[in-house]
Amino acid sequence: MALEQLSNISISTESLNCDLVIVGGGIVGTTLASALKNSGLKVIIIEARPLEVAAARRQAYAFSLLSGRIYAGIGVWKKILPKIAKFRNIRLSDGNYPQVVQFKKKDLDSEYLGYVAEHNVVLTALQEFIAGCDNVSWLCPAEVTKVEYENSFATVKVKLDGQEKLIKTKLVVGADGARSRIRQWAGIKTRGWKYWQSCVAFTIKHTAPQNDIAFERFWSTGPMGVLPLPGNRCQIVWTNPHDRAKALQELDESEFLAKLEHYTGGLLGKLELVSDRFLFPVQLMQCDRYVRSRLALIGDAAHCCHPVGGQGLNLGIRDAASLAQILQEACSRGEDIGSLETLKHYESWRKKENLAILGFTDFLDRIFSNSWLPIVMLRRLGLWLLQYIKPLKILALKLMTGLKGRTPQLARQ
Repeated sequence: MALEQLSNISISTESLNCDLVIVGGGIVGTTLASALKNSGLKVIIIEARPLEVAAARRQAYAFSLLSGRIYAGIGVWKKILPKIAKFRNIRLSDGNYPQVVQFKKKDLDSEYLGYVAEHNVVLTALQEFIAGCDNVSWLCPAEVTKVEYENSFATVKVKLDGQEKLIKTKLVVGADGARSRIRQWAGIKTRGWKYWQSCVAFTIKHTAPQNDIAFERFWSTGPMGVLPLPGNRCQIVWTNPHDRAKALQELDESEFLAKLEHYTGGLLGKLELVSDRFLFPVQLMQCDRYVRSRLALIGDAAHCCHPVGGQGLNLGIRDAASLAQILQEACSRGEDIGSLETLKHYESWRKKENLAILGFTDFLDRIFSNSWLPIVMLRRLGLWLLQYIKPLKILALKLMTGLKGRTPQLARQ
């Protein structure tokens, strides 16, 4: 079904009882709905924006090997894969220091080490996939105005076409981002901090003959991620202290490209800016709890990490696949999918794994965004060990590609 046909859609409001309501129709929310196809659970997704607007966001993400396997298990990967970039190599470097760590596909005996996909490609594919799911329906555009939790159900109040409707559901899933109102209304507290840095994100076109390498270039001002895209393009996320990031965003284009060429070491040849420069601050956040009776949080509603290493969205995709597995297993046993006992299985699985990645990305940013000589010497020793101690190299690569930790059933199909 074409995206135009999916715009401004809603379901019949005569009977709005369902098994679960997903608040937020972004990539993570739609991944959960897609993973529940043919589960026997009746799912409603509530999205505040028209679907074509939700899909129009100009951003690209690194997708791990595990995320690719999850989407293959769902059945949507074959629609996504031909439209995205694949990389066979990862290159880590500390500024202009000559010691470089190179990960190659043979290190994991894999065809690729990861993928880079644009937001509209992934979300459009998921929207179209859900359109063929008899058990999944949309309320869109619609706004959640209130949620009330009872012992055996929750009631979600929704504003749709200027009228308020009530949905009775066994479970509410908050997939509504870092500023989640679902989380706030439930009184779930968060811990973490805002970094002293912001990121400038943009897309370039380049003349380098090879476009299958993902770069992570560390500078004392912050890391720079360079991700290949189809058409000899790259998505770049350049981290700097707030004032420097703002200055980069506002810099004259020719000066900006000259500075960028220096910071990329000339590895990409002649550069052309092909998008606006978007600025966003970065933070680390972890919820005190991911669940309560009748509620589960996934994706950025539950946690946020520094973009170094491109882990953020991948954590949300794993949340969605893990929660889908827990819910289907509970359903098959005749258990209540919204009970705290059931949802605790999801929390105990994902919270500790997410915390490990949050800690890993925080450590990377702090140790490399540093010019103190003892730290510089320590991290360069670490790069040497990473390059030449193979078990350490494989461990780091498995962590980056999502292959370390418990694998959702979907990724094993």
